[in-house]
Amino acid sequence: MPTPALDALDPLVAAVRTAHGDRPELVEVFTNCLRNTLETTVRRRPDGTTFVATGDIPAMWLRDSSAQVETYLRVADRHDQLRDTLVGVVRAQAAYFAIDPYANAFNEQPREGHGADDVPRPGPWVWERKYELDSLCYPVRLAHRLWQAGTSDHLDADTHAMFGSIVDVMRAEQHHETQSTYRFERHRANLPPTETLPRDGKGTPTGYTGMVWSGFRPSDDACTYGYLVPANMFAAVSLDQLAEMAEQVYRDDALAERARQLRQQVLAGIERFAVVEHPTHGRVWAYETDGLGHHLLADDANIPSLLSAPYLGFCAADDPTYLATRALVLSEDNPYFYRGSAAAGVGSPHTPTGWIWPMSLSMQAMTAGSVDEQDALVDTLLATTGGTELMHESFDCDDANRFTRPWFGWANSLFAELVLRRLDRHNG
Repeated sequence: MPTPALDALDPLVAAVRTAHGDRPELVEVFTNCLRNTLETTVRRRPDGTTFVATGDIPAMWLRDSSAQVETYLRVADRHDQLRDTLVGVVRAQAAYFAIDPYANAFNEQPREGHGADDVPRPGPWVWERKYELDSLCYPVRLAHRLWQAGTSDHLDADTHAMFGSIVDVMRAEQHHETQSTYRFERHRANLPPTETLPRDGKGTPTGYTGMVWSGFRPSDDACTYGYLVPANMFAAVSLDQLAEMAEQVYRDDALAERARQLRQQVLAGIERFAVVEHPTHGRVWAYETDGLGHHLLADDANIPSLLSAPYLGFCAADDPTYLATRALVLSEDNPYFYRGSAAAGVGSPHTPTGWIWPMSLSMQAMTAGSVDEQDALVDTLLATTGGTELMHESFDCDDANRFTRPWFGWANSLFAELVLRRLDRHNG
């Protein structure tokens, strides 16, 4: 099948080549990363939907598929085929959401096998049924940005239904202990504890906070405490976007009002239950909490992360609480921050100790307060491709030639977005 709309990216490549003609490696890595999703993971289907594989895993994550194509919004209004491809992504997400609103990843075609050890066993369209709050947010973000770019073809009855279901699920998961029917258990030999939920699949105990419970992080690892704070920050932003589309496109004032009420409850919950006074860094946001007095002070490379709060639109990059939290995240006070001879940055318990994620370096650069910090991080990313001229899931902080997942669309797209944002900043 021919690659859809690949020529639409030529103006972006040309702009970077013009700005960085003296840095051929930057141009090459950018071009590879920008083209990777469209060239290797996107498949248009006869029904008008678009399947987006994550890379070396043959499944479509609601999260990854949104993030992988977001950079293409810059040129979609100038290229009908690319625009239709992005419209198809939202339509696929709405179709998948109607199958199972708690699933995080889906198959291209019905199949059996991946979830054979999961309880409850997922349906044949579902790759994995790990409920992650961010999976409800990313499709809203993509739909809203596509709408802002001048397209409304994706805002049909199916997407309207998805928006209503998103609010329904969030409201139920505000009261996970008493109103949720979601359970997840995985039964395999030598299974890491982060692959399943305790208490017969219900997760660790939580109290009501106004925030929305999440079983798993965007790393697909189980939450230690049920209220994942950066995911709730993302939810607050997404609910505002959803309300705007409900009001202006669908004339559904009732849905808009439900979304806005939920947003206010989430914001109040973050302020009351997620703010911690740290002895070194002062007033910071916790990564997770349970509403019962426990907090996890950390950050994970996967997005939404605390580091990504301004990128998601939750706060300004110079917000005092964000800056204090950022200082914690980028220090040894974060158990997933690693420093080695090749690089320093945020990793994840999803990968080995001491392994840094390029996504976290890209996010650190996009939220950096200075051009010097941003430029240094771009240099680090270019120096840690392990000779592949592409991004990876993670690499050894002491040896960038050791890495995981050589084909990982999300990381590539995020680096391409970083280079373009850096160009925007320099062109100011």
